[in-house]
Amino acid sequence: MKNEKNPVTDPNRPSGRPRSPHDVPPKTIAIIAIVAALGIVLGMFLIMPHYGPREPRRRSALSHPASMLTVGRETNGMMWIPSGTFIMGSTNGQPDELPLHPVTLDGFWMDKTEVTNEQFQKFVEATGYVTIAERKPDPKDFPGADPAMLVPGSVVFRPPAEDPGLENHYAWWKYVPGANWRHPEGPGSSIEGREKHPAVHVAWEDAAAYAKWAGKRLPTEAEWEYAARGGLHQLPYIWGDVKEVNGRTPANIWQGKFPLENTAQDGFKATAPVGRFPPNGYGLYDMAGNVWEWCADWYRPNAYQSAEKLNPKGPSDSFDPNEPNMPKRVIRGGSYLCSDVYCTGYRPSARMKSAPDTGLSHTGFRCVKNAL
Repeated sequence: MKNEKNPVTDPNRPSGRPRSPHDVPPKTIAIIAIVAALGIVLGMFLIMPHYGPREPRRRSALSHPASMLTVGRETNGMMWIPSGTFIMGSTNGQPDELPLHPVTLDGFWMDKTEVTNEQFQKFVEATGYVTIAERKPDPKDFPGADPAMLVPGSVVFRPPAEDPGLENHYAWWKYVPGANWRHPEGPGSSIEGREKHPAVHVAWEDAAAYAKWAGKRLPTEAEWEYAARGGLHQLPYIWGDVKEVNGRTPANIWQGKFPLENTAQDGFKATAPVGRFPPNGYGLYDMAGNVWEWCADWYRPNAYQSAEKLNPKGPSDSFDPNEPNMPKRVIRGGSYLCSDVYCTGYRPSARMKSAPDTGLSHTGFRCVKNAL
């Protein structure tokens, strides 16, 4: 509202008007009070739409902490993500994040955190499920493979002894026999003491099986990005405009020279217990960093060129030009291995992909559920 001068007390008022409220007749005061009250009510109605479901204006993390935006309600460890329309993608990312396009989604429930080891263990104990990493690979699926490698296991990050550059990822990824969700680094490691850490070495098939058992499903890529943004409009990070808040990035990512040294400035060299970093505007934790999260969609780099505008489900099949013969599913959110020089997957618009039969030491998931 404009800072208008009060005609009763304004010393610059036109001559002939009263100098103080005591000079105004009672009837006039009553009329003024009624008009003022009506003005206040009308003003509230005019202002209220600005505090409704519209997306907040672009602001920095320093002036717009995520806790101020929490509008969802919680039940059974899930947060309500309200229906709405947002702009999906980014002009400051990779080519597969284009073109920008509007997406409208119905409301849905989403797990507050990534599925933890203790939650996944309950699923395994209840169903007897065996993850892909715990199964012996079929030689027919891996023609020409070394028989010594056709044993149950998974892919583990291991820092190289010397700097290999950033082009040869085989220098830090190793297939480790015996590695799985129970043994994240391989034989000799365990999840004891890591019950609250996200379950890793979970392939897409494993995550989908858990979701079905829990009466949920995996999120679509559009649902994931919309929820990750937490109500912020086209900002580069889930917490605002700037990467660091008070000199720190509010997410579990890589600090130091990748892939040789993680200084663990954020307190963690690998996965962190869920919920250790501030939630986003919808009350969701670790939507940036910690572990990548599986989505329901098949991956195609040009998926946005023909994307549906209402509740999109993604392409009907997959194509990755880097590995044309290997179908991929979308993963989102980045991990503790993401750094500025190698991977900025902690941006809400960033897209990545992985083979659905592959588990990794930095990949997990969370679930969603339709409105009742």
